[in-house]
Amino acid sequence: MATQPTIIFDLDGTLADTIHDLVPSINRVIERQNLKPVTIQQIGPTSGKGIKAMLELAYTINDEPLPPQLLSELVDEFMEDYWHNICVDTVMYEETEAVLNQFRASNWLLGVCTNKPIDMAEKLLHELAIKPLFSSITGANSFEFRKPDPRHLLKTVELTGGTAERAIMIGDSQTDILTAQNAGIPVVAVDFGYSDQPVATFNPDIVISHYSQLFAAVTTLVR
Repeated sequence: MATQPTIIFDLDGTLADTIHDLVPSINRVIERQNLKPVTIQQIGPTSGKGIKAMLELAYTINDEPLPPQLLSELVDEFMEDYWHNICVDTVMYEETEAVLNQFRASNWLLGVCTNKPIDMAEKLLHELAIKPLFSSITGANSFEFRKPDPRHLLKTVELTGGTAERAIMIGDSQTDILTAQNAGIPVVAVDFGYSDQPVATFNPDIVISHYSQLFAAVTTLVR
């Protein structure tokens, strides 16, 4: 009997549009340092590279230096602020929940592989009321490695109960695409996330623009 097919999702920019809570948290942190707020348009595309990159860009936009020690302190402040404001304006992308349920109904195993800290990932998925749909959730601090290290994805597939031979990755960034490619797993890229370049330039197997396209897309890829 063949192993159930497995689909693993990135979180930020893939399952949920989180930038509307990430940027306000960044602004509250930098405003305490007497810096001007930044816009989603200015730093949104950097969010896929992590909080440090977003804070560094916010300081660059303000034409201010950011010493390493201060950066470390600001990251801690951000984490505290964001924890309490993780799902104020964050929403799932259109038809996200419908397609997740479609995969579940078709006997797929579902997992999440994100570089968000695991406690934050679990909290956000709980607030979005989709956490029970996933057999496994792994984050930046779940292991000693993280995306783009392929072991992060491979371990997530294993914890989900699937095998790499029948797994698919869904993501919105170069990091997600590289992770899947390094793991030898087909990857579908969404073009509505937070990539700072068109995702097609990173050579995913398929690019989709709406979740209504996903189920048909992955059925052509799974072995």
